[in-house]
Amino acid sequence: MSGKLYALSSGPGAADLITVRAARILGQLDVLYAPAGRKGGDSLALSIVREYLGAHTEVRCCHFPMSADSAEKEAVWNDVAAALAQEVAAGRQVGFITLGDAMLFSTWVFLLQRIGCPEWLEIVPGVTSFAAIAARAKTPLAMEQQSLAVISCTAPEADIAAALRQHDSLVLMKVYGRFARIKALLAQAGLLDAALMMSEATLPGEQCWRRLREVSDDQPLPYFSTILVNKQWEEA
Repeated sequence: MSGKLYALSSGPGAADLITVRAARILGQLDVLYAPAGRKGGDSLALSIVREYLGAHTEVRCCHFPMSADSAEKEAVWNDVAAALAQEVAAGRQVGFITLGDAMLFSTWVFLLQRIGCPEWLEIVPGVTSFAAIAARAKTPLAMEQQSLAVISCTAPEADIAAALRQHDSLVLMKVYGRFARIKALLAQAGLLDAALMMSEATLPGEQCWRRLREVSDDQPLPYFSTILVNKQWEEA
């Protein structure tokens, strides 16, 4: 069998929200690469999909540094991309697992830049965190002619403020460590009552805040925290 690489999306957190296709592929892999936030640390993505792995599958955790040192990060991306390509060249069925959807704010995208688009690559989509949050909160992402923007809270404040003015619905990702300034921007736009925040959606530690004006600026938040804004939605 010819070697093949699968970029596999694990979904938002709950193991039963992974796609049927991803689960089937996981059971057929020779080797799975799983990202870890720190050296020797656990991989959340791996913990989500472990039950779907075949008994023979080798697991290789790789540390992707979350630092401002671009040279360090690029060296890791280069090394992992080269390792994946070598595994495929050896005729193996190889997987790389990533949280949420592989093509949205994902480490995988940096590997894709280096690997390119060879025939031996397949990318398997997954349920995004904000789709899960909308479902868990019973709040639609967008309706009819509404515009929907997905914004990283690492963007300049002026850009976030402009997006809050321009769009009907917004997903504000990467809130961790930035909640106070995002809350202030929502207040300035008069949107605090149109927003909700959820952390660790579909995981055991899931938390939801529907009244952001009552949440203190120094509220401890998990890393996976996201805000949804829908200017027109009103619950029955």
